[in-house]
Order: sequence, then C-alpha cells, then structure tokens
Amino acid sequence: MPTTAAAIDPAVDAKPTQRRLADAERTDLSELVDTDRYPLHDVDDPRLQAEIARVREDLDREGCAVLRGFLRPEALEQARDEGRELSTKSYYSSCRVNAWFTSDDESLPASDPRRHFMERTSGFVTRDMIPADTVIQQLYVSPAMKRLVAECLQEDEVYEYADPFAGLVQNVLPPGTEQPWHYDTNEYIVTMMTDAPETGGEFQYCPNIRTPAGENYAGVGAVIRGEDTTTPRTLLLRPGDLQLFKGRYSLHRVTRVGGQRERHTAIFAYSQQPGVVGRLERTRQLYGRVSEAHIEAEKRREVRADGLLD
Repeated sequence: MPTTAAAIDPAVDAKPTQRRLADAERTDLSELVDTDRYPLHDVDDPRLQAEIARVREDLDREGCAVLRGFLRPEALEQARDEGRELSTKSYYSSCRVNAWFTSDDESLPASDPRRHFMERTSGFVTRDMIPADTVIQQLYVSPAMKRLVAECLQEDEVYEYADPFAGLVQNVLPPGTEQPWHYDTNEYIVTMMTDAPETGGEFQYCPNIRTPAGENYAGVGAVIRGEDTTTPRTLLLRPGDLQLFKGRYSLHRVTRVGGQRERHTAIFAYSQQPGVVGRLERTRQLYGRVSEAHIEAEKRREVRADGLLD
C-alpha cells in the first residue's frame, strides 16, 4: 500500500512565501481567490450574484456545480505544494464496500446491489493534521467562504463541522487507486482538487438517482454492474476549481488514477446546523481512529429523517 507522496521540487519549496494563519474573522481572501471574478467581500456585487445564480441553477438541474479558476495561480501553486507535503501524513485504508458502506446481507438475492462489493483504497489527512497557515485551512474557516457556500445552497447560514477530524480533510488517491460508486452521508459537499493525476482520476456521477422516497435499487444496480453506461456523467475538474455537489442523492465515483502523480482533493465539510460530528464506525473506517467526541455523539445519534439506507 502506498505510504509516500510524490517528491516536492526543492526549487519550488525553497521560494519565500508570505504565510497567514487561518482566521475565522477574515473576510478578505483576495490573496487566495480570484476576487475579480468572485468578489467574495461583496455578496451584492453583480458579478458574484451572477455566479451564484448560475450555481443554483446547476445544482437544481444536475446536483453539481463548479466555480472555475476559483484560486489564484500563485495560491494554487502553494496549495499544491502543501498538499504534497501533507500527503505523507495520509492514513490509507483498503476494503471492499458497497455503495452504502453497509455489511453483507445474505438474506438478499445475489443480484441485489447491496451485495455488490467493490475495492476501495484511499488516503485521508484529517483536519487536526492540517496546519493553520495552509491555503485550505484559510479558506475553510473564512466567513466569506461560508457565506458563498450558504448563498449557493440557498441556506441562511452554514457551519463548520464540530468533528475534530472530518470538517476539513485532504483526500489522497495514489496511482492505481480509485473510489468506487458510493453516496455521501451529508446532503452536499464542497471540494477543490489541488493536484491532478497524469491520467484517470475522473469524477463521475448519476444526478439524483435516488430520492428520499426510495433507493431505486434497480437503477443503481444497473450502473454499479456496468449495464447502464448512459446515466453516469463525467465532469472535467481542474486544480483550483471549486465544486459543490449534492452527494447524498447522486451516486458517484472517482475512476482509477494512472501515471506517477497522486490526485489530491480538499474536502470542505459544512452543515446546515452547528455541532455536527461524523458517525463512529464510518470515521474509524475512513481515518483509522475515533475521538471521544465521536463516541459521545454516537450515543445521542438519531435516525435520519429521510429514511435512506445510510
């Protein structure tokens, strides 16, 4: 199993940079974000309002939207170098999972998609290991970033996770690994690729293939088994693009990474209410450890209102 990241170019690493700490009061992100195109400091700016309107339309229609070129080139270069260094801290796990991350149920017929298990190998660097001066930490805590996400999702407000591990993570996919078809436990996720692989690593998704009314096992099974190749859509993502995605209802995957370079993606987890902590067993599965916060939260866990399997 891979345990190291691609080497960092010493010439790049040696360049002097101005470093700032993550600041929960900071609204000026002009050093990091292309604020000519995305003026986050002024939510009423017509340019930003036009982008927000487009994102809302894309989310309603596709369950997915992208803000292209969100990071400035120099900030992207910094985020890329930081990501390569962070990847050496990755926790890698490899297991066979179904799309719902549930255990095998032998009472179901063999053709049921819940009995279709796929190899999943990926690495994660958790928030407690990501320094406060990294680009992705500065973005995650900024009220300007939260306001943008809230506006795009038509929420009054969004909150950082209370989860000490999962609020902000870096996903690492080394060559030869992939993320098979799955759903997210939260309704939406915000991500940004910071390093792209040489080949593969494509994001594919099936918009709203399930709903709160039902799992659509027949349709999902056809996609998972490769019988339906028309429903899945492939989204071209470039480093520095900001993606908003409704992953609770849209089956999705990342195809196998090829070449010599890893695929790095920052995952910004926000929620509609404060105090969110991830599920105990899924946290252990993804990150290899849990905290007291996860144990206590699991004792208070309520059944999800939508009634879906995961």
